[in-house]
Amino acid sequence: MARRLLSLWFPRLASDTSRRRRPVEGAFALVLRAGNAEHLHCLNRAAEAKGLRQGMPLADARAICPELATRPADLPAQKLALEVLRRWAARYSPMIAVDGVDGLVADISGVAHLFGGEPDLRADLDARLARSDLSAASAIAGSRGAAYALVRHGGGVVPDGKLAQGIGHLPVSALRIDHATADGLARVGLPRIADLIDLPRAPLARRFGPGLVLRLDQALGIQAESVSAESEPPHFGVRMTLPEPIGLQSDVMAGLARLLDRLCSKLALHHMGARRVLLELRRVDRGAVKVEIGLARPMRDASRIAALFAKGVDEVDAGFGIDCLRLSATLVEPMPPEQVGGGHTVKTEDALADLLSSVGNRLGFDRVLRMIPADSQIPEKSFSLVPAIYSTAEPAGPRKVAARPIILFPPEFVSDVVGQRPGTPPARFRWRRMWFTTLRAQGPERITPEWWFDDPTWRSGLRDYWRVETQEGPRLWLFHTPQAPGWHVHGEFP
Repeated sequence: MARRLLSLWFPRLASDTSRRRRPVEGAFALVLRAGNAEHLHCLNRAAEAKGLRQGMPLADARAICPELATRPADLPAQKLALEVLRRWAARYSPMIAVDGVDGLVADISGVAHLFGGEPDLRADLDARLARSDLSAASAIAGSRGAAYALVRHGGGVVPDGKLAQGIGHLPVSALRIDHATADGLARVGLPRIADLIDLPRAPLARRFGPGLVLRLDQALGIQAESVSAESEPPHFGVRMTLPEPIGLQSDVMAGLARLLDRLCSKLALHHMGARRVLLELRRVDRGAVKVEIGLARPMRDASRIAALFAKGVDEVDAGFGIDCLRLSATLVEPMPPEQVGGGHTVKTEDALADLLSSVGNRLGFDRVLRMIPADSQIPEKSFSLVPAIYSTAEPAGPRKVAARPIILFPPEFVSDVVGQRPGTPPARFRWRRMWFTTLRAQGPERITPEWWFDDPTWRSGLRDYWRVETQEGPRLWLFHTPQAPGWHVHGEFP
């Protein structure tokens, strides 16, 4: 069986997908910043009709077409759109791969007769893409290089065994070579592929490099070029259809336990762990109930996951019975295998993860917070509150700053200061309607406000902090602002 390859090219993929989400009339282009200037990344037909071209600086394009509408290019969205098209084009071939950033290539050997022949297959493909308002071109040939060259110069079908005649009229730039090589061939009088076919390969390789000879032989089918289709990502989902409806919580949990064993085995096979698990229960009246849980860390322990479903399953309205269960891991993360001992002792991090999972599923994971150190000398900014499941606790280590009080509150004014000497804290003062006598004091620690942040509480300027141990017992953190008289209590030590 002769090998036949289909090549698809989407010259305006990025602009077409952007216009499908947000339609725009007239000349339109996506721009991409390169260095200190913005350049045109992808244009629609109206912009090309104005004389604009890809790679042109945006300033030059504005001078030619002042009414040009632009948007920033979204490269991840363009990649996702091409992946969606790859999956859609699988109806024409079981083996299809991405070809660059705007093309696809498919092996249709032995497939064309299902559509009535290659011309009919290509006509059906072009009609479907036209109805989707996508600019596209297609070509079929016996080699990948020939199909690539033909699709970017009008498209068509090259019959089997006619590669040289089918692509000979095309310019040498269609061979996937760099512009310098193509210009060099044109300067020596070899502008078309047909001019290279009968030439000796050794002089060509010495003059223009082995890359030209490789691309020429690939286009003519002399050098084989494979089509490596990307494998589909694994689907972490299992299901169970029941011969008789069930409604008791114990029955649902028993079915869930079986599904979890299968799901965790699939996760372990791919070295992945679940972060969110969804249980779908289908009732006999065709209604559906969903129970979803989150996990504080990647997990594939069936018994620990099942315990988190107990409360949600208990609240399910089974109606006239449940006849189908579906379990899927909607969010997964890498979880490499780890060595475990022979005992059944639960590790500390596992116990903490179970606690965070249980509390987070009840209250919401965004409400379970932990404090992590922040790079700031300002006491109020020396820590950050972040969701516990999306962060890791930092190990305890040597402090880089002076000791801070465990209890920190907004500065509170100290009144009735008695016995204050320059450069020392007051000997006696009143705070919260109580008198305190200073026994020992340590300081001062001068903290300067962060001038790059406009913090209203620090507009008074720098502060001198003292650790004061009082005769009445409390150990307070006092500060004095040299620019303004008065003392304040900012925190309390244990």
